[in-house]
Amino acid sequence: MKSFFERLRSRRLASTFLVLAALTAAVLAGSYAAHGVHGQEQQDSSADATPLKIVNSAIAPNEFVKIAHEVAPAVVNINTQTLPKQSDNRGRRNFHFRSEPNQQNPGDDGEDDDQGQGEDNFQDFFNRFFGGQVPGQPDQGDNGGQVQESLGSGFIVDSKGYIITNEHVIDKADKIYVKLSTDPDTQDLGRPARVIGIDKATDLAVIKIDANTPLPTVKMGNSDEAQVGDWVEAIGSPFALAQTVTAGIISAKNRTIDQGAPGQFQHFIQTDAAINPGNSGGPLLDMNGNVIGVNTAIYTQSAGYEGIGFAMPSNTVVDVYNDLIGPSHKVVRGSIGIQFREGLSSAVNRVYGFKNGVLVQEVQQGGPADKAGMKPGDIIVSIDGRSVKDGDDLVNEIASRKPGSTIRLGFLRDGKQQDTTITIGDRDKVFAELAGNQPPVNPETPGDPSETKLGLVVRDLSQTIAGKIHNSGVEIESVRTGSFADLQGLEPGLVITHVNRQPTATKDQFEAEVDKLKTGDDVVFEVVDPHHPEQGINYVGGTLQ
Repeated sequence: MKSFFERLRSRRLASTFLVLAALTAAVLAGSYAAHGVHGQEQQDSSADATPLKIVNSAIAPNEFVKIAHEVAPAVVNINTQTLPKQSDNRGRRNFHFRSEPNQQNPGDDGEDDDQGQGEDNFQDFFNRFFGGQVPGQPDQGDNGGQVQESLGSGFIVDSKGYIITNEHVIDKADKIYVKLSTDPDTQDLGRPARVIGIDKATDLAVIKIDANTPLPTVKMGNSDEAQVGDWVEAIGSPFALAQTVTAGIISAKNRTIDQGAPGQFQHFIQTDAAINPGNSGGPLLDMNGNVIGVNTAIYTQSAGYEGIGFAMPSNTVVDVYNDLIGPSHKVVRGSIGIQFREGLSSAVNRVYGFKNGVLVQEVQQGGPADKAGMKPGDIIVSIDGRSVKDGDDLVNEIASRKPGSTIRLGFLRDGKQQDTTITIGDRDKVFAELAGNQPPVNPETPGDPSETKLGLVVRDLSQTIAGKIHNSGVEIESVRTGSFADLQGLEPGLVITHVNRQPTATKDQFEAEVDKLKTGDDVVFEVVDPHHPEQGINYVGGTLQ
Protein backbone atom coordinates (compact mmCIF):
# COMPACT_ATOMS: atom_id res chain seq x y z
CA MET A 1 0.00 0.00 0.00
CA LYS A 2 1.36 3.43 -0.94
CA SER A 3 2.27 5.84 1.79
CA PHE A 4 0.61 9.20 2.20
CA PHE A 5 3.58 10.97 0.64
CA GLU A 6 3.70 8.56 -2.32
CA ARG A 7 -0.02 9.13 -3.01
CA LEU A 8 0.44 12.88 -2.68
CA ARG A 9 3.38 12.82 -5.05
CA SER A 10 1.41 10.74 -7.59
CA ARG A 11 -1.46 13.23 -7.45
CA ARG A 12 0.92 16.14 -7.95
CA LEU A 13 2.55 14.43 -10.92
CA ALA A 14 -0.84 13.67 -12.43
CA SER A 15 -1.90 17.28 -11.95
CA THR A 16 1.33 18.47 -13.54
CA PHE A 17 0.82 16.26 -16.58
CA LEU A 18 -2.78 17.51 -16.93
CA VAL A 19 -1.60 21.10 -16.77
CA LEU A 20 1.17 20.45 -19.31
CA ALA A 21 -1.28 18.64 -21.60
CA ALA A 22 -3.77 21.50 -21.36
CA LEU A 23 -1.09 24.10 -22.07
CA THR A 24 0.21 22.11 -25.03
CA ALA A 25 -3.28 21.75 -26.48
CA ALA A 26 -3.93 25.46 -26.02
CA VAL A 27 -0.66 26.42 -27.73
CA LEU A 28 -1.34 24.13 -30.69
CA ALA A 29 -4.94 25.32 -31.00
CA GLY A 30 -3.78 28.93 -30.97
CA SER A 31 -1.19 28.20 -33.63
CA TYR A 32 -3.70 26.55 -35.92
CA ALA A 33 -6.20 29.34 -35.37
CA ALA A 34 -3.66 32.06 -36.03
CA HIS A 35 -2.02 30.57 -39.08
CA GLY A 36 -4.68 28.30 -40.50
CA VAL A 37 -2.20 25.46 -40.76
CA HIS A 38 -3.55 22.02 -41.62
CA GLY A 39 -1.82 18.67 -41.99
CA GLN A 40 -1.84 18.68 -45.80
CA GLU A 41 -0.67 22.28 -46.04
CA GLN A 42 2.16 21.53 -43.58
CA GLN A 43 3.34 18.64 -45.76
CA ASP A 44 3.28 20.75 -48.90
CA SER A 45 5.34 23.48 -47.25
CA SER A 46 8.40 21.13 -47.11
CA ALA A 47 8.34 20.27 -50.80
CA ASP A 48 11.44 22.39 -51.42
CA ALA A 49 13.55 20.68 -48.67
CA THR A 50 16.68 18.81 -49.80
CA PRO A 51 17.18 15.30 -48.34
CA LEU A 52 20.27 14.86 -46.16
CA LYS A 53 23.18 12.65 -47.22
CA ILE A 54 25.97 10.96 -45.27
CA VAL A 55 29.43 12.24 -46.22
CA ASN A 56 32.36 9.86 -45.70
CA SER A 57 34.99 11.45 -43.46
CA ALA A 58 38.51 11.70 -44.74
CA ILE A 59 39.90 11.99 -41.22
CA ALA A 60 42.17 9.05 -40.36
CA PRO A 61 41.49 7.18 -37.10
CA ASN A 62 43.37 8.69 -34.17
CA GLU A 63 45.64 6.79 -31.79
CA PHE A 64 42.86 6.14 -29.30
CA VAL A 65 40.84 4.38 -32.00
CA LYS A 66 43.81 2.27 -33.05
CA ILE A 67 44.63 1.25 -29.48
CA ALA A 68 41.02 0.37 -28.67
CA HIS A 69 40.74 -1.74 -31.80
CA GLU A 70 43.99 -3.53 -31.04
CA VAL A 71 43.62 -4.13 -27.30
CA ALA A 72 39.87 -4.51 -26.74
CA PRO A 73 39.72 -8.21 -27.80
CA ALA A 74 42.05 -9.06 -24.89
CA VAL A 75 39.97 -7.19 -22.29
CA VAL A 76 37.40 -9.37 -20.54
CA ASN A 77 34.34 -8.94 -18.36
CA ILE A 78 34.44 -10.80 -15.05
CA ASN A 79 31.29 -11.88 -13.21
CA THR A 80 31.36 -13.50 -9.81
CA GLN A 81 28.78 -15.21 -7.65
CA THR A 82 28.80 -15.53 -3.88
CA LEU A 83 26.51 -18.23 -2.57
CA PRO A 84 24.34 -17.68 0.53
CA LYS A 85 26.15 -18.09 3.82
CA GLN A 86 24.33 -19.48 6.83
CA SER A 87 25.01 -16.56 9.11
CA ASP A 88 23.02 -13.59 10.28
CA ASN A 89 26.24 -11.63 10.76
CA ARG A 90 25.88 -8.04 9.71
CA GLY A 91 28.98 -6.75 11.43
CA ARG A 92 32.03 -7.60 9.33
CA ARG A 93 31.81 -4.36 7.41
CA ASN A 94 30.84 -2.22 10.39
CA PHE A 95 33.11 -3.89 12.94
CA HIS A 96 36.35 -2.46 11.61
CA PHE A 97 39.82 -3.30 12.69
CA ARG A 98 42.78 -2.63 10.43
CA SER A 99 42.91 -5.27 7.71
CA GLU A 100 46.35 -6.17 8.98
CA PRO A 101 47.19 -5.76 12.67
CA ASN A 102 49.83 -3.17 13.36
CA GLN A 103 52.41 -5.78 14.28
CA GLN A 104 52.38 -6.95 10.68
CA ASN A 105 53.43 -3.54 9.49
CA PRO A 106 57.04 -2.48 9.85
CA GLY A 107 56.08 0.97 8.65
CA ASP A 108 53.22 1.72 11.04
CA ASP A 109 53.68 3.11 14.50
CA GLY A 110 50.16 2.18 15.53
CA GLU A 111 49.06 5.79 15.94
CA ASP A 112 46.25 7.39 13.99
CA ASP A 113 46.89 10.74 12.36
CA ASP A 114 45.25 13.07 9.91
CA GLN A 115 45.51 10.40 7.28
CA GLY A 116 42.79 8.42 9.00
CA GLN A 117 40.04 10.26 7.22
CA GLY A 118 41.67 9.40 3.93
CA GLU A 119 41.32 5.73 4.75
CA ASP A 120 37.60 6.24 5.36
CA ASN A 121 37.22 7.97 2.00
CA PHE A 122 38.61 4.89 0.27
CA GLN A 123 36.67 2.40 2.39
CA ASP A 124 33.64 2.72 0.11
CA PHE A 125 35.79 1.72 -2.81
CA PHE A 126 37.29 -1.36 -1.22
CA ASN A 127 34.09 -2.57 0.44
CA ARG A 128 31.38 -1.92 -2.12
CA PHE A 129 32.09 0.57 -4.88
CA PHE A 130 34.42 -1.30 -7.18
CA GLY A 131 33.06 -4.64 -6.11
CA GLY A 132 30.30 -3.84 -8.56
CA GLN A 133 27.46 -4.78 -6.24
CA VAL A 134 24.11 -3.81 -7.61
CA PRO A 135 22.63 -0.85 -5.69
CA GLY A 136 19.83 -1.91 -3.39
CA GLN A 137 21.08 -5.44 -2.90
CA PRO A 138 22.13 -6.55 0.58
CA ASP A 139 25.84 -6.79 1.13
CA GLN A 140 27.77 -10.03 1.18
CA GLY A 141 27.87 -10.05 4.93
CA ASP A 142 24.07 -10.34 4.97
CA ASN A 143 22.95 -11.78 1.67
CA GLY A 144 19.49 -12.67 2.85
CA GLY A 145 19.71 -16.16 1.40
CA GLN A 146 20.26 -14.83 -2.11
CA VAL A 147 23.13 -15.37 -4.53
CA GLN A 148 25.19 -12.18 -4.73
CA GLU A 149 26.65 -11.11 -8.07
CA SER A 150 29.40 -8.61 -8.75
CA LEU A 151 31.37 -7.56 -11.78
CA GLY A 152 34.75 -6.32 -12.82
CA SER A 153 37.26 -6.36 -15.64
CA GLY A 154 40.52 -8.08 -16.50
CA PHE A 155 42.88 -8.65 -19.40
CA ILE A 156 44.48 -11.69 -20.97
CA VAL A 157 48.28 -11.81 -20.73
CA ASP A 158 48.84 -15.39 -21.93
CA SER A 159 47.13 -16.95 -24.93
CA LYS A 160 46.54 -20.10 -22.84
CA GLY A 161 43.92 -18.16 -20.86
CA TYR A 162 45.79 -16.50 -17.98
CA ILE A 163 44.11 -13.26 -16.90
CA ILE A 164 45.18 -10.44 -14.56
CA THR A 165 42.55 -8.64 -12.46
CA ASN A 166 42.14 -7.15 -8.98
CA GLU A 167 41.96 -9.38 -5.94
CA HIS A 168 38.93 -7.51 -4.64
CA VAL A 169 37.03 -8.34 -7.84
CA ILE A 170 37.09 -12.06 -7.02
CA ASP A 171 37.38 -11.84 -3.23
CA LYS A 172 35.07 -14.31 -1.45
CA ALA A 173 33.56 -15.40 -4.78
CA ASP A 174 32.31 -18.98 -4.97
CA LYS A 175 32.04 -18.91 -8.76
CA ILE A 176 33.95 -16.83 -11.31
CA TYR A 177 32.96 -16.37 -14.95
CA VAL A 178 34.80 -14.62 -17.76
CA LYS A 179 33.23 -13.29 -20.91
CA LEU A 180 35.32 -12.40 -23.95
CA SER A 181 34.38 -9.65 -26.39
CA THR A 182 33.76 -12.36 -29.01
CA ASP A 183 31.48 -14.47 -26.81
CA PRO A 184 27.79 -14.31 -27.81
CA ASP A 185 25.40 -12.29 -25.68
CA THR A 186 23.27 -15.38 -25.21
CA GLN A 187 26.09 -16.79 -23.08
CA ASP A 188 24.83 -15.03 -19.98
CA LEU A 189 27.66 -15.47 -17.51
CA GLY A 190 30.60 -16.57 -19.61
CA ARG A 191 33.32 -19.15 -19.21
CA PRO A 192 34.12 -20.60 -15.78
CA ALA A 193 37.46 -19.48 -14.37
CA ARG A 194 39.65 -20.70 -11.53
CA VAL A 195 42.00 -18.77 -9.28
CA ILE A 196 45.71 -19.28 -9.85
CA GLY A 197 46.91 -16.96 -7.11
CA ILE A 198 46.15 -13.75 -5.22
CA ASP A 199 48.22 -11.06 -3.52
CA LYS A 200 46.25 -8.93 -1.09
CA ALA A 201 49.20 -6.61 -0.48
CA THR A 202 48.92 -5.27 -4.05
CA ASP A 203 45.25 -6.18 -4.62
CA LEU A 204 46.16 -8.31 -7.64
CA ALA A 205 44.97 -11.72 -8.76
CA VAL A 206 45.59 -14.18 -11.58
CA ILE A 207 42.74 -16.34 -12.87
CA LYS A 208 42.57 -18.78 -15.79
CA ILE A 209 40.00 -19.93 -18.29
CA ASP A 210 40.29 -22.94 -20.58
CA ALA A 211 40.59 -22.25 -24.29
CA ASN A 212 40.67 -24.55 -27.30
CA THR A 213 42.45 -21.96 -29.43
CA PRO A 214 45.02 -19.27 -28.56
CA LEU A 215 43.42 -16.15 -27.10
CA PRO A 216 44.30 -12.52 -27.87
CA THR A 217 46.70 -10.93 -25.39
CA VAL A 218 47.96 -7.52 -24.30
CA LYS A 219 51.55 -6.28 -24.15
CA MET A 220 52.97 -5.16 -20.81
CA GLY A 221 54.70 -1.77 -20.85
CA ASN A 222 57.27 -0.15 -18.57
CA SER A 223 55.42 1.99 -16.03
CA ASP A 224 58.69 3.54 -14.83
CA GLU A 225 59.00 5.27 -18.21
CA ALA A 226 55.52 6.82 -18.01
CA GLN A 227 55.50 10.52 -17.19
CA VAL A 228 53.03 12.91 -15.63
CA GLY A 229 51.06 14.48 -18.49
CA ASP A 230 51.24 11.43 -20.80
CA TRP A 231 48.01 10.42 -22.52
CA VAL A 232 46.48 7.15 -21.33
CA GLU A 233 43.46 5.06 -22.27
CA ALA A 234 41.35 2.80 -20.05
CA ILE A 235 39.18 -0.12 -21.18
CA GLY A 236 36.73 -2.01 -19.00
CA SER A 237 33.14 -2.81 -18.14
CA PRO A 238 31.75 0.02 -16.00
CA PHE A 239 28.19 -0.61 -14.80
CA ALA A 240 28.21 -3.89 -16.81
CA LEU A 241 28.70 -1.95 -20.07
CA ALA A 242 31.40 -4.10 -21.65
CA GLN A 243 34.20 -2.72 -23.81
CA THR A 244 33.89 0.88 -22.64
CA VAL A 245 36.82 3.10 -23.60
CA THR A 246 37.83 6.29 -21.76
CA ALA A 247 40.90 8.51 -22.02
CA GLY A 248 42.83 11.02 -19.96
CA ILE A 249 46.34 11.78 -18.79
CA ILE A 250 48.65 10.63 -16.01
CA SER A 251 47.98 13.11 -13.22
CA ALA A 252 50.64 11.89 -10.76
CA LYS A 253 52.82 8.91 -9.92
CA ASN A 254 53.76 7.03 -6.76
CA ARG A 255 50.50 7.82 -4.99
CA THR A 256 49.80 5.99 -1.70
CA ILE A 257 46.12 6.11 -0.77
CA ASP A 258 46.18 3.91 2.34
CA GLN A 259 48.59 4.51 5.18
CA GLY A 260 50.36 1.73 7.03
CA ALA A 261 50.30 -1.93 6.08
CA PRO A 262 47.42 -1.76 3.55
CA GLY A 263 49.32 0.75 1.43
CA GLN A 264 52.86 -0.42 1.96
CA PHE A 265 53.15 -2.09 -1.44
CA GLN A 266 50.57 0.05 -3.22
CA HIS A 267 52.12 3.02 -5.00
CA PHE A 268 49.69 3.99 -7.75
CA ILE A 269 49.62 5.86 -11.01
CA GLN A 270 46.99 8.59 -10.68
CA THR A 271 44.90 9.34 -13.78
CA ASP A 272 41.88 11.40 -14.78
CA ALA A 273 40.72 8.80 -17.32
CA ALA A 274 37.13 8.00 -16.32
CA ILE A 275 37.04 4.88 -14.11
CA ASN A 276 33.76 3.63 -12.65
CA PRO A 277 32.33 0.53 -10.93
CA GLY A 278 33.17 -2.47 -13.09
CA ASN A 279 36.37 -0.93 -14.51
CA SER A 280 38.34 -2.46 -11.68
CA GLY A 281 40.95 -4.89 -12.97
CA GLY A 282 40.97 -3.45 -16.48
CA PRO A 283 44.07 -2.12 -18.24
CA LEU A 284 45.46 1.42 -18.31
CA LEU A 285 47.27 1.81 -21.64
CA ASP A 286 49.93 4.14 -22.97
CA MET A 287 49.91 5.54 -26.49
CA ASN A 288 51.79 2.50 -27.79
CA GLY A 289 48.91 0.29 -26.66
CA ASN A 290 50.96 -1.25 -23.85
CA VAL A 291 49.52 -1.89 -20.39
CA ILE A 292 51.18 0.40 -17.85
CA GLY A 293 48.71 -0.17 -15.02
CA VAL A 294 45.76 -2.11 -13.62
CA ASN A 295 42.81 0.17 -12.81
CA THR A 296 42.21 -0.38 -9.12
CA ALA A 297 40.65 2.49 -7.21
CA ILE A 298 39.08 5.91 -7.40
CA TYR A 299 38.74 8.79 -4.99
CA THR A 300 35.04 9.51 -4.63
CA GLN A 301 32.67 11.20 -2.24
CA SER A 302 29.63 10.48 -4.39
CA ALA A 303 30.19 6.79 -5.34
CA GLY A 304 30.88 7.98 -8.89
CA TYR A 305 33.66 9.27 -11.09
CA GLU A 306 35.19 12.52 -9.85
CA GLY A 307 38.32 12.72 -11.98
CA ILE A 308 40.80 10.89 -9.74
CA GLY A 309 41.57 7.24 -10.45
CA PHE A 310 44.43 4.98 -9.45
CA ALA A 311 46.15 2.14 -11.30
CA MET A 312 48.72 -0.33 -9.98
CA PRO A 313 51.92 0.19 -12.06
CA SER A 314 52.73 -2.52 -14.57
CA ASN A 315 56.25 -3.07 -13.23
CA THR A 316 54.73 -4.13 -9.90
CA VAL A 317 52.06 -6.17 -11.69
CA VAL A 318 54.63 -8.15 -13.70
CA ASP A 319 56.65 -9.06 -10.61
CA VAL A 320 53.53 -10.18 -8.74
CA TYR A 321 52.20 -12.12 -11.74
CA ASN A 322 55.46 -14.03 -12.19
CA ASP A 323 55.36 -15.08 -8.53
CA LEU A 324 51.68 -16.07 -8.64
CA ILE A 325 52.14 -18.39 -11.63
CA GLY A 326 55.12 -20.02 -9.93
CA PRO A 327 55.06 -23.32 -8.03
CA SER A 328 53.97 -21.75 -4.73
CA HIS A 329 51.31 -19.48 -6.34
CA LYS A 330 52.14 -16.76 -3.82
CA VAL A 331 54.31 -13.68 -3.52
CA VAL A 332 57.20 -14.23 -1.14
CA ARG A 333 58.64 -11.05 0.37
CA GLY A 334 61.64 -10.59 2.61
CA SER A 335 61.65 -9.12 6.11
CA ILE A 336 64.07 -8.48 8.97
CA GLY A 337 61.43 -8.20 11.70
CA ILE A 338 61.46 -4.56 12.77
CA GLN A 339 58.91 -1.78 13.21
CA PHE A 340 59.49 1.90 12.60
CA ARG A 341 57.60 5.13 12.31
CA GLU A 342 57.24 7.10 9.09
CA GLY A 343 57.11 10.88 8.82
CA LEU A 344 59.24 11.76 11.82
CA SER A 345 59.68 15.41 12.69
CA SER A 346 62.86 17.03 11.43
CA ALA A 347 63.58 17.76 15.09
CA VAL A 348 64.01 14.01 15.66
CA ASN A 349 66.52 13.86 12.83
CA ARG A 350 68.50 16.74 14.28
CA VAL A 351 68.55 15.43 17.85
CA TYR A 352 69.49 11.91 16.78
CA GLY A 353 72.02 13.16 14.28
CA PHE A 354 70.86 11.83 10.91
CA LYS A 355 69.35 13.27 7.71
CA ASN A 356 68.34 10.13 5.83
CA GLY A 357 67.58 6.74 7.28
CA VAL A 358 65.08 4.79 9.37
CA LEU A 359 64.77 5.00 13.16
CA VAL A 360 63.95 1.53 14.51
CA GLN A 361 61.06 1.62 16.94
CA GLU A 362 60.78 -2.09 17.81
CA VAL A 363 62.77 -5.24 17.09
CA GLN A 364 60.87 -8.50 16.98
CA GLN A 365 62.20 -10.87 19.60
CA GLY A 366 63.84 -13.85 17.90
CA GLY A 367 63.49 -12.23 14.47
CA PRO A 368 66.28 -11.73 11.90
CA ALA A 369 67.26 -8.25 13.13
CA ASP A 370 67.20 -9.38 16.77
CA LYS A 371 69.47 -12.31 15.98
CA ALA A 372 71.86 -9.91 14.26
CA GLY A 373 72.07 -7.74 17.37
CA MET A 374 69.92 -4.77 16.38
CA LYS A 375 68.07 -2.78 19.04
CA PRO A 376 65.30 -0.19 19.26
CA GLY A 377 66.78 3.26 18.69
CA ASP A 378 69.19 2.10 16.00
CA ILE A 379 69.11 4.20 12.85
CA ILE A 380 69.41 2.19 9.62
CA VAL A 381 71.37 4.25 7.09
CA SER A 382 72.54 1.77 4.44
CA ILE A 383 71.96 -1.63 2.85
CA ASP A 384 74.95 -3.31 1.23
CA GLY A 385 76.68 0.07 1.09
CA ARG A 386 73.79 1.92 -0.54
CA SER A 387 72.25 4.76 1.42
CA VAL A 388 68.70 4.25 2.69
CA LYS A 389 66.50 7.24 1.96
CA ASP A 390 63.37 6.49 4.01
CA GLY A 391 61.01 3.76 5.20
CA ASP A 392 59.55 3.02 1.77
CA ASP A 393 63.05 2.63 0.38
CA LEU A 394 63.98 0.23 3.18
CA VAL A 395 60.81 -1.88 2.86
CA ASN A 396 61.00 -2.12 -0.93
CA GLU A 397 64.65 -3.14 -0.81
CA ILE A 398 64.24 -5.80 1.87
CA ALA A 399 60.92 -7.11 0.53
CA SER A 400 62.52 -7.74 -2.86
CA ARG A 401 65.20 -10.00 -1.32
CA LYS A 402 64.73 -13.76 -1.19
CA PRO A 403 64.32 -15.34 2.25
CA GLY A 404 67.59 -16.98 3.26
CA SER A 405 69.75 -14.41 1.49
CA THR A 406 71.92 -12.03 3.51
CA ILE A 407 72.40 -8.27 3.57
CA ARG A 408 74.93 -5.97 5.16
CA LEU A 409 73.03 -3.37 7.18
CA GLY A 410 74.73 -0.14 8.24
CA PHE A 411 73.27 1.70 11.24
CA LEU A 412 73.96 4.36 13.84
CA ARG A 413 73.88 3.56 17.56
CA ASP A 414 74.56 6.36 20.03
CA GLY A 415 75.98 8.36 17.16
CA LYS A 416 78.53 5.71 16.20
CA GLN A 417 78.55 3.94 12.83
CA GLN A 418 78.12 0.16 13.02
CA ASP A 419 77.14 -2.63 10.65
CA THR A 420 75.87 -6.17 10.84
CA THR A 421 74.97 -9.05 8.53
CA ILE A 422 71.30 -10.11 8.62
CA THR A 423 69.70 -13.19 7.09
CA ILE A 424 66.44 -12.23 5.39
CA GLY A 425 63.31 -13.97 6.66
CA ASP A 426 60.02 -14.77 4.95
CA ARG A 427 57.81 -11.76 5.65
CA ASP A 428 54.63 -13.79 6.15
CA LYS A 429 56.31 -16.16 8.58
CA VAL A 430 58.19 -13.45 10.45
CA PHE A 431 55.09 -11.41 11.20
CA ALA A 432 52.84 -14.43 11.67
CA GLU A 433 55.10 -15.34 14.58
CA LEU A 434 54.89 -11.80 15.89
CA ALA A 435 51.09 -11.87 15.62
CA GLY A 436 50.92 -15.16 17.49
CA ASN A 437 49.71 -17.18 14.49
CA GLN A 438 50.26 -20.90 14.75
CA PRO A 439 50.08 -23.58 12.04
CA PRO A 440 46.44 -24.68 11.49
CA VAL A 441 45.35 -27.65 13.55
CA ASN A 442 44.38 -30.80 11.65
CA PRO A 443 40.58 -30.50 11.33
CA GLU A 444 40.24 -34.24 11.80
CA THR A 445 41.80 -33.97 15.23
CA PRO A 446 39.38 -32.92 18.01
CA GLY A 447 40.43 -29.62 19.52
CA ASP A 448 39.25 -27.17 22.13
CA PRO A 449 35.58 -26.08 22.09
CA SER A 450 36.60 -22.70 20.69
CA GLU A 451 38.24 -24.39 17.72
CA THR A 452 35.48 -26.87 16.97
CA LYS A 453 32.55 -24.51 17.59
CA LEU A 454 33.91 -21.10 16.67
CA GLY A 455 36.87 -21.85 14.42
CA LEU A 456 39.50 -20.00 16.45
CA VAL A 457 42.42 -20.86 18.69
CA VAL A 458 43.29 -18.66 21.68
CA ARG A 459 46.05 -18.42 24.27
CA ASP A 460 46.63 -16.66 27.57
CA LEU A 461 47.86 -13.07 27.37
CA SER A 462 51.50 -12.19 27.72
CA GLN A 463 52.36 -9.59 30.36
CA THR A 464 53.31 -7.16 27.61
CA ILE A 465 49.92 -7.25 25.91
CA ALA A 466 48.04 -7.27 29.22
CA GLY A 467 49.90 -4.10 30.13
CA LYS A 468 48.99 -2.44 26.85
CA ILE A 469 45.24 -2.98 27.16
CA HIS A 470 45.08 -2.68 30.98
CA ASN A 471 42.69 -5.59 30.97
CA SER A 472 42.59 -9.39 31.10
CA GLY A 473 41.50 -11.74 28.35
CA VAL A 474 42.74 -14.23 25.77
CA GLU A 475 44.64 -13.52 22.57
CA ILE A 476 43.45 -14.98 19.27
CA GLU A 477 46.19 -17.14 17.76
CA SER A 478 44.48 -18.24 14.55
CA VAL A 479 41.10 -18.10 12.81
CA ARG A 480 39.85 -20.77 10.41
CA THR A 481 38.68 -19.32 7.08
CA GLY A 482 34.90 -19.44 6.71
CA SER A 483 34.32 -20.25 10.38
CA PHE A 484 31.91 -18.47 12.72
CA ALA A 485 34.77 -16.39 14.14
CA ASP A 486 35.95 -15.47 10.65
CA LEU A 487 32.46 -14.34 9.65
CA GLN A 488 32.37 -12.04 12.68
CA GLY A 489 35.58 -10.34 11.54
CA LEU A 490 37.82 -11.69 14.30
CA GLU A 491 41.53 -11.75 13.47
CA PRO A 492 44.75 -13.08 15.00
CA GLY A 493 46.23 -10.68 17.53
CA LEU A 494 42.93 -9.36 18.87
CA VAL A 495 42.06 -9.89 22.54
CA ILE A 496 38.69 -11.28 23.73
CA THR A 497 37.86 -10.07 27.25
CA HIS A 498 34.26 -11.37 27.58
CA VAL A 499 31.91 -13.88 25.94
CA ASN A 500 28.23 -13.16 26.46
CA ARG A 501 29.15 -10.72 29.24
CA GLN A 502 31.14 -13.37 31.11
CA PRO A 503 34.82 -12.52 31.76
CA THR A 504 37.42 -14.67 30.00
CA ALA A 505 40.60 -13.76 31.86
CA THR A 506 42.27 -17.08 31.02
CA LYS A 507 42.09 -19.65 28.27
CA ASP A 508 40.42 -22.11 30.64
CA GLN A 509 37.68 -19.58 31.44
CA PHE A 510 37.21 -18.85 27.75
CA GLU A 511 36.92 -22.53 26.81
CA ALA A 512 34.47 -23.11 29.68
CA GLU A 513 32.17 -20.37 28.39
CA VAL A 514 32.40 -21.58 24.80
CA ASP A 515 31.70 -25.14 25.88
CA LYS A 516 28.26 -23.99 27.09
CA LEU A 517 27.29 -22.70 23.65
CA LYS A 518 25.04 -24.65 21.34
CA THR A 519 23.56 -24.18 17.88
CA GLY A 520 21.09 -21.30 17.76
CA ASP A 521 22.69 -19.42 20.68
CA ASP A 522 23.58 -15.76 20.34
CA VAL A 523 27.31 -15.20 20.86
CA VAL A 524 28.70 -11.74 21.62
CA PHE A 525 32.41 -11.02 22.08
CA GLU A 526 33.95 -8.02 23.79
CA VAL A 527 37.15 -7.40 21.86
CA VAL A 528 40.15 -5.10 22.26
CA ASP A 529 42.85 -4.40 19.69
CA PRO A 530 46.11 -4.25 21.71
CA HIS A 531 47.71 -2.15 18.98
CA HIS A 532 44.94 0.42 19.21
CA PRO A 533 43.79 0.20 22.85
CA GLU A 534 42.56 3.79 22.63
CA GLN A 535 39.68 2.51 20.49
CA GLY A 536 38.29 0.79 23.58
CA ILE A 537 36.02 -2.26 23.58
CA ASN A 538 34.33 -3.43 20.37
CA TYR A 539 31.16 -5.54 20.60
CA VAL A 540 30.61 -8.08 17.86
CA GLY A 541 28.64 -11.26 17.53
CA GLY A 542 26.07 -13.38 15.75
CA THR A 543 23.97 -16.51 16.08
CA LEU A 544 25.86 -19.79 16.17
CA GLN A 545 24.83 -21.99 13.26
